[in-house]
This record gives sequence, C-alpha cells and structure tokens, in this order.
Amino acid sequence: MKNPSRTRGNLILLLASFIWGSAFVAQSQGMDFVGPYTFQALRTLIGGIVLIPTFLIADRIKMKRGTYRKMTPSERKNLIIGGVLCGLALCLASNLQQLGIVGTTVGKAGFITALYIVIVPFFGIFLKKKIKAHNWVCVLLSVVGLYLLCMNESFTLSPYDGYVLACAFVFSVHILIIDHFAPKTDCIRMSCVQMFVSGTISLVLMLIFEDFNIQQVGRASFSILYAGVLSSGIAYTLQMVGQKNAEPTVASLLMSLESVFSVISGAVVLAQLPSLRESAGCIIMFISIIAAQVLDAYSIRELQTLAKEKLTKRRVG
Repeated sequence: MKNPSRTRGNLILLLASFIWGSAFVAQSQGMDFVGPYTFQALRTLIGGIVLIPTFLIADRIKMKRGTYRKMTPSERKNLIIGGVLCGLALCLASNLQQLGIVGTTVGKAGFITALYIVIVPFFGIFLKKKIKAHNWVCVLLSVVGLYLLCMNESFTLSPYDGYVLACAFVFSVHILIIDHFAPKTDCIRMSCVQMFVSGTISLVLMLIFEDFNIQQVGRASFSILYAGVLSSGIAYTLQMVGQKNAEPTVASLLMSLESVFSVISGAVVLAQLPSLRESAGCIIMFISIIAAQVLDAYSIRELQTLAKEKLTKRRVG
C-alpha cells in the first residue's frame, strides 16, 4: 500500500537534489576566485546562520497553534551528538571532494562521488538493514546511468580520484548518521548544528592552508550566498526532513539525481547542451529511480492484483 509519509519524504529528497544540482553552476563559478576551504567555510557558516531564524519562526508558529513543546533530554542529547557527527562527516566529505577536483575532471569526480548509491546499501547490510532485491537492481541501473552521464574519458584512477572515492564513503556515512538521528530530534536544529561544526572546522583549515582575500570573496559573493542559503542551509535540512520517512537506499538513489539536475542546469543557464550519451544516462537514472519508488509503494502481489484488475476491465469494456 502507498505510504503518504514515505512519498512526502521522497519528494522532499527530490527537491533537495534539484537544489544541489542547480547550485552546481554557482559552486563551480565561485571556485574561480577562492580556495576550497574558504568556499566551504563561508557557505556552511552562512547556511547555519540562515537556519537560526527558521527554527525560531517555526517555534513561534507552534506556540500560536498550541502545539509547541520543549525538547526532552533525550532529544537534546540526540541533537548534539547527531549534529556534531553530521557536521564532521559533511566537513570531511566536502573537503575531500574539493581536494580531489583539483586534480581530476568534474565528470569523473561526479561519477565517483555518486557511488554512494552502492556504498549505502552495502553499509546497510552490516547495520542489519534489509535491502530489497529490486533496490539492488535499481542501484546498478543508476550506476550505469551515472557512467554514461559523467564519464567522457578513460576510467583510470589517480591519487586525486582516491580523495573523491574517500569522499563517497564519507557521504555514505553521513546519510546513515542522518537515518539514525533524524527521527529522534528536531531536524532543523540538527542541520544548524551540522553547519556550524562543518563551517568552523573548514574556517580553521582556511586560516592554516589558504590566504583569505576579501576582494576575491567579494567577487565570489553571489556564488557563496547562493550555495550557502540554498545548497547548505535549505537543501541539507530538506535531506534530514526527507530521510525521516525514507529508506537509506532509496534516499541515496534520489539524491544521486543531483548529477542529472546539474546537467539540466548547465544546459539552461550556460547553454551546455547534453550529448546523446549524457541524455541516455539521465533517462536510465530516471527510470531506475521511478522503478524504485513504484516497487517500494506496492508489493509484487499488489502490482499483480492491479494488473489483473486493469486486464479484467479491458476485457469487460
């Protein structure tokens, strides 16, 4: 049977993927002016600042409706632990990705990063999470689609590709941490803690390894604000809210659509039209993810019953 909460969660994750994909143009342009640690520090700190009035307004609305309640000690504990762990994972994954992009192509980096769609269900086995057979099929189809979408050169691994592969593993851990803590505390507050933890660590790395140039930051200000408000502040919060009611494997499939949306954004904003090969990759990914949603919404028996009912109606008609 359909699960409205799960469907809503999947749609929220789809929106997060769209924001990440559309923000790709801004992120790539911003990196022309500032270093990876500077960009990462500023965008995540801005994301955390944006979320403060968000949860304060949400609290005020709940007070007016009479639905507000204070967090329990258990919820506060999960908020701090979950927020800190998510922040550490996000910081490590994002900075590993930026370091890898320095010495590899964007297409290869995108493909390797999105391999978390395979890593997440693999990790899930060790966490005693049952992975449905059709989800494995959809994961493999998505990998094929990602390869066609992202890989336009020979697949050889360099040390920089190793950074990106490590990033994919850490992003997988990030997804599983959210899956564990999101249902147990306030998602907006946990995302806020995550942003400040990640931003603070990146700020320290920036001061150690990069030269802060206010003029260059000014040139990259639009890109930083766009990525900070939308990609960091809003999209990562949507990820936490969406994952409350979504299976980790399906969540990773939905979030991998970031690559598809980045291609669409590049075509619309920068007039970078996708090739036939890239278009085929997008279509395969869409088919695999739609299949995962349909097969998750209905059991095989229910699908057989629906098919028989439609067949019967046609014969009667």
